[in-house]
Amino acid sequence: MTDTVWWKRGTVYQVYPRSFHDTNGDGVGDLPGITARLDYLAWLGVDAVWISPVYPSPMADFGYDVADYCGIDPLFGTLADFDALVAEAHRRRLKVILDFVPNHSSIAHPWFAESRSSRTSPKRDWYIWRDPAPDGGPPNNWLSNFGGPAWTRDEATGQYYYHAFLAEQPDLNWRNPAVRAAMHDVLRFWLERGVDGFRVDVIWHLMKDAGFRDNPANPDYAPGSPEINRFTQVYSADRPEIFDVIAGMRAVLRDYGERVLIGEIYLPVERLVAYYGPDLTGADLPFNFQLIQTPWRADAVAELVADYEAALPEGGWPNWVLGNHDQPRIAARVGQAQARIAAMLLLTLRGTPTLYYGDEIGLGHVPIPPERARDPWEYNEPGHGRDPARTPMQWDDNPQAGFSTAEPWLPLAEDWAACNVESQRSDPGSMLTLYRRLLALRRDHAALAVGGYREVPLGIAAVFAYERFADDAVLRVLLNFGAASQDLPLPEGDWTVLLSTRAGRAGETVGLTLALGPAEGVILRRGG
Repeated sequence: MTDTVWWKRGTVYQVYPRSFHDTNGDGVGDLPGITARLDYLAWLGVDAVWISPVYPSPMADFGYDVADYCGIDPLFGTLADFDALVAEAHRRRLKVILDFVPNHSSIAHPWFAESRSSRTSPKRDWYIWRDPAPDGGPPNNWLSNFGGPAWTRDEATGQYYYHAFLAEQPDLNWRNPAVRAAMHDVLRFWLERGVDGFRVDVIWHLMKDAGFRDNPANPDYAPGSPEINRFTQVYSADRPEIFDVIAGMRAVLRDYGERVLIGEIYLPVERLVAYYGPDLTGADLPFNFQLIQTPWRADAVAELVADYEAALPEGGWPNWVLGNHDQPRIAARVGQAQARIAAMLLLTLRGTPTLYYGDEIGLGHVPIPPERARDPWEYNEPGHGRDPARTPMQWDDNPQAGFSTAEPWLPLAEDWAACNVESQRSDPGSMLTLYRRLLALRRDHAALAVGGYREVPLGIAAVFAYERFADDAVLRVLLNFGAASQDLPLPEGDWTVLLSTRAGRAGETVGLTLALGPAEGVILRRGG
């Protein structure tokens, strides 16, 4: 695999389908809506669109409870709509990545209905069933990621089934070869329809301890944090057997050429990188969420990058993420000024970046009134809901921000009339313009797309500096995480500003000192 493969050079753009664009006036985004906005994505300069689940579902967890792995929920359209989306994306040279949810199905899936019908059902072992504990309670102390026990008793058969998330999301038993074969057939179904890869939901959960031992107590648990943190998930996730499962998925994709396998993994760096697999037989891109969880300081981010680069296995390709549908938006976490620094960081570090829809216009925290909350996690553990990161894309200053002709399923940001694509498209100082120019630089400079990385120690606490290089080209990135201006020394040479997070500096020549403004990021090219 060379550095010219598309998923190494490209940028991934995540679309949350419910919130991207609604074409039928029901207040919920749909597949034709994504198709209608493909020209925007091509104009923006991304290379692949990752689509969160659109399968038939009762929507207990908004599509992450799948009732049919080989269909499209009528809320989003039809299989014909999906095929049209793939064809139109490919016509614009955009790749399509589909969300794959193999850890659990919906309780409404026919497989589960058959599994729970009796203890002797041929599909009983497709899911995880256990006898009660001696006291009649759950088989062990495993907790749901959404709060409460991870076991629900089925009164008809007298056993408990396991669900790492909602009770409406029973976990499949990946120790069963029949489950693996069925899921591989699902992958082939979508690959035959032209899908260019998959983002695999909660991939580190797929295998559980064969002995179902209790998880140990977490000594660092802090009251008020999610209940799942009461225990460390030593036995309910991140098991060594997982790598054989991932290698099986990877083998299916390799029969179809340059397809990408991306794994969702919330683990420390040293465990995250294990998911590249022995001899790189694991995920092509184990999602690196560390920027979401690291304190927003120059020293902390620099240390993270150094640790991650050092931990990568030989040949493992890095990747970076600032946000997604499960996390507060970057502008909500660090503010608008630092969100510009974050954009430059994301799109200039070594590796594949993933951009979350709306971040490119600076969409921030959108308050959700209690009566409009939709996330089941918010119902179970108030204050932890993900709705603020899933609000509709704001396209223009027409009613409902051009998202829909009806009231959207979640509220818009209060400043939607100003914070939208059309208002920023022609503004040279806008967040959208910054993202588009950064993406253009990645395409134009091999040093940014596939080049090497080295940190540049400056001894200035608020500034993170590094270089990207390829052949004779050297680009220096300087990011001011602080609120004060900095005068930065430069080695001798002809330095030119390629791009600043502040409008108007491109093309500026720089001598031996660069004046870097508060919360400003700059990309310099050496050699004019």
